[in-house]
Amino acid sequence: MSFASEQSEPITKKVLDHHLGAFAHGVDELLKDYDDDSAIVTPEKTFRGREEIAGFFKAFLESADPTFWPAFKITSMSTTGAIAYMAWEARPWVTLATDTLYIKDGKISVQTFTSFPT
Repeated sequence: MSFASEQSEPITKKVLDHHLGAFAHGVDELLKDYDDDSAIVTPEKTFRGREEIAGFFKAFLESADPTFWPAFKITSMSTTGAIAYMAWEARPWVTLATDTLYIKDGKISVQTFTSFPT
């Protein structure tokens, strides 16, 4: 399996861009980036399938302070082939968070997420 296929890079960027913009539109829009075989891996739990992923994002969005989003700042972002990587912060709540996405067939197949709250 090659993660660095040049053919997949434009698709990876498109999915990443949609994913970032989807937060402003809620869980249903976020779920368009996943399918029933997708997984989000966190230090606490692995969320498998759209139903569990919906629960993950619903909890995240409902718990975010209203001033979280203006504080959200991407500090590093890159793509290579089917892989997207992003580091971000939202001070004072999160000093560092990272997401890595593996894109397959135009969907996020596997995403890793970790954050370091203040």
